[in-house]
Amino acid sequence: MRVEGAVTSLTCRGQDDQFFIGTNKCQMYRSAYATFQEELVAVCHTEAVNDIVFPEGHSDLFVTCSTNDIRVWYTPERLERLRVTVPNVTCHAVEVTRDGMVIISAWNDGKIRAFVPATGEPTYEINNAHNLGVTAIAATSDCKQIISGGGDGQALREKTNDPRQHIVQMRVLPSRRVPDNHQWNRQKGGGEGQALSLDTNLLWGHTERCETFDNPPLCQENFKVQLLEVWGFQNAQVP
Repeated sequence: MRVEGAVTSLTCRGQDDQFFIGTNKCQMYRSAYATFQEELVAVCHTEAVNDIVFPEGHSDLFVTCSTNDIRVWYTPERLERLRVTVPNVTCHAVEVTRDGMVIISAWNDGKIRAFVPATGEPTYEINNAHNLGVTAIAATSDCKQIISGGGDGQALREKTNDPRQHIVQMRVLPSRRVPDNHQWNRQKGGGEGQALSLDTNLLWGHTERCETFDNPPLCQENFKVQLLEVWGFQNAQVP
């Protein structure tokens, strides 16, 4: 007989026809003396459960995450159906896309990992999403974008059909007062207002509704920029 983890407890049941085994991996097994074959009867995470989510429209399945793994559970039988193991890292949050096709997950090593719910097979991985670990994750209702939050105080938006394409990264500190004599020279939008403006020193910003995008202000109208990320593109040279 072989069980997962070190055996930490043994107890007999009834007329000594069965006995139970507990392990340090939070597994409980049952065995009959006659067969001496283990049967897994209960299991749980070995450390704190950090998040739990039910897929859209399904109450008989739910997903949990903890240190080293993500697990899918079947509620009618109260049993684990699937385990996705990523050693030596902690999953802070999980989300199932509305179409039920992908589990996306947030990890303390700064990565966003995606898996197939039925098999646990990896589909894609976003490296270095956040410097201080990914702490929150969500998917848009059309399943085309991911929103993530990190311990660095940033929020990111990524495309799920091309997770290498980074769309938005911003962190701002609201301020009620913009310094005098500042000049706006970097603007996005137009026609009845500017959606986003930055001053010449890239220290202060302003946002308002504009006709071009038909957007509301993106935050409090005036803000101080704390982090600004700029992306550039260069065409490959074809010989």
